[in-house]
Amino acid sequence: MPSTLTTPTTTVGSEVWRPLEDTDHAAAVSVVLKLRGETCDVDCLYCFEKRKLAPGGAQITIKHIRQLGQIFGERPLAIELHGGEPLTVGKKAMAALLDELAAQPTVHRVHLQTNGVRLDGEWLDLFDAHYPGLHIGISMDGDEQGNSWRIGYDGTAIYPHIVDALNLLAERGRTCGVVTVVTPAVLGRAAEVIDHIASFRAVRAVHLLPAFDTTVTRPLTTTGRRTSPSRRLQARAVSTDGPAWAITPAQYAAFVLDAAAHWIGAGHFRRIKLDPAVATIRRLKGLDTAHCHFAAHKCSHVFTAYPDGRFGSCDELPWPQAHLLPLAAARSEADITEAQRANPLLTAGRELMTKCLSCPYRTVCGGGCTATRWRMLNATGSDDAYCDHRRRLIDGMTHLLAAPDHPAGAHCLRAHWRPVVTTPTDDPDAFLTQWDDPATPHSPDRLRTSDHGNTQATGLSGEHAADDLDPHHPQRRDGNEDRVWPLVDTITRSWKAVTYDSCQGHAHTGTALAPSAFRIGLLPHTSTEYATLAARLCHTLAAADGYLPAAVTAHIVRTELTSTRTGRRHPVLNLTLIPAPGSTWTDYFTGLDQAVRTLTHVARHTPQVTECACASRPPRPTRETQ
Repeated sequence: MPSTLTTPTTTVGSEVWRPLEDTDHAAAVSVVLKLRGETCDVDCLYCFEKRKLAPGGAQITIKHIRQLGQIFGERPLAIELHGGEPLTVGKKAMAALLDELAAQPTVHRVHLQTNGVRLDGEWLDLFDAHYPGLHIGISMDGDEQGNSWRIGYDGTAIYPHIVDALNLLAERGRTCGVVTVVTPAVLGRAAEVIDHIASFRAVRAVHLLPAFDTTVTRPLTTTGRRTSPSRRLQARAVSTDGPAWAITPAQYAAFVLDAAAHWIGAGHFRRIKLDPAVATIRRLKGLDTAHCHFAAHKCSHVFTAYPDGRFGSCDELPWPQAHLLPLAAARSEADITEAQRANPLLTAGRELMTKCLSCPYRTVCGGGCTATRWRMLNATGSDDAYCDHRRRLIDGMTHLLAAPDHPAGAHCLRAHWRPVVTTPTDDPDAFLTQWDDPATPHSPDRLRTSDHGNTQATGLSGEHAADDLDPHHPQRRDGNEDRVWPLVDTITRSWKAVTYDSCQGHAHTGTALAPSAFRIGLLPHTSTEYATLAARLCHTLAAADGYLPAAVTAHIVRTELTSTRTGRRHPVLNLTLIPAPGSTWTDYFTGLDQAVRTLTHVARHTPQVTECACASRPPRPTRETQ
């Protein structure tokens, strides 16, 4: 079965960072209103807003909201009522703010994020009266243990208040989203945590946020004569090595994949949206997402307004560096874009994204969070750990989409998603039926061999069109190129697997054609077979580790084959041999025959397995995985 393997090429700007002036006025912007700055009625130990020392006491006014409409004109506005704690403005002020937002024709969504402590029936009555479509978000870090960092100034847990708020929402027939900060208190307990959150009937969305706070080395400075119990607890939790609530990117990726696997397996996906899992899935399927970590509408489309009149970019960026201009000084969107172009932090953030140009994951990843990458780069000199965890999320979610009943494979370190475009195939299902039926009639195949050893229908180098050849076809052997045949034969005979594509690799010396790498494409019948083949390939590569020529690297590629007849996407696995980092194509082709012989020998002795080899024998680090 023929296949063309290429990598789409588009500009970085269109995929990972799009300036505000480059989008039309139909594209919404998000404005976070810090209603009372850092003022909050609880003192969560990891609170990032209080680390910015934003002004408290004052509050966002109706005048501020009207100014937003004047600045952005006809552009849609998504408003986030945030803090600190937004409910500390009081009911009278909140009613006036909601009335003003309801009167603004360009405000198409209002979301309120609260810790839930003050939420009661009167507040819900107020919301119904002044902004019935208000979206409510509750901050809850999973179960009681997970919420151990969320405390009051007196040091007591606020978890019981969160439970009361969620139950009240359910009683009133309202729904909400939950923001869960992933800390060591939930690591290793993803299924338990997701089940607990899902037990609340009001919850319709869960957003898992990482506590990437290893750069925090000092507790908050206490103002006043007395140090509150919460600040004493924070001081004990923070050291020069970072705070006790911090996790690494690798830990976050593992937790999200475990959470996503259980979310799928337990059927929670039918009621609850889980991010970043859903955002990853949408991008894998070529769909848009509003999640800015996966989209090009990043910091240039997210703004923050503070009570003292400061107006800046995303609230996750460091302040005051993210400050753009006083809100009162902004008369139009042109003033905003001029301030953005003059802001060194945004300029540096966009330049940071140029690293994505050479990354094959960029069409799905979208560059991630600029603020987090910036913090890691400044603290350690590298954002590689952040980029690696994004790759792990994409690799793992690809497996869960293909084999949801076999979640262990999501943690394989040798199988990687690639934006490989395979030439659409007429009907993969029909080909699988033909493969399994020895009575299928066969017509003579069109076979031509080019001067460079390409065997296909035209006999021209660089062409890939070829007829489908099942194991019962009399020309099966002739249709496979010499170097690739022994491994194809082993995989089809010993492993009983279906191969839909193969290429022995071609240097195309003396032509303008780019070299092509060795590959074999496997088309599983079922999700179980997909998981088994992925695990077997992983064990094969693990056993061959250290025995392949230095210039050749073996990879398992997760991608899809599309049926031109039905449009159905079939998850497939490709075994590829590519030049090792730093090696030339000449070095690669010099060692390719030995590499293929090694893999063929190992594959003949690799038994059928159910789990990959990574847990016992992780891959050696390479430039790509370090």
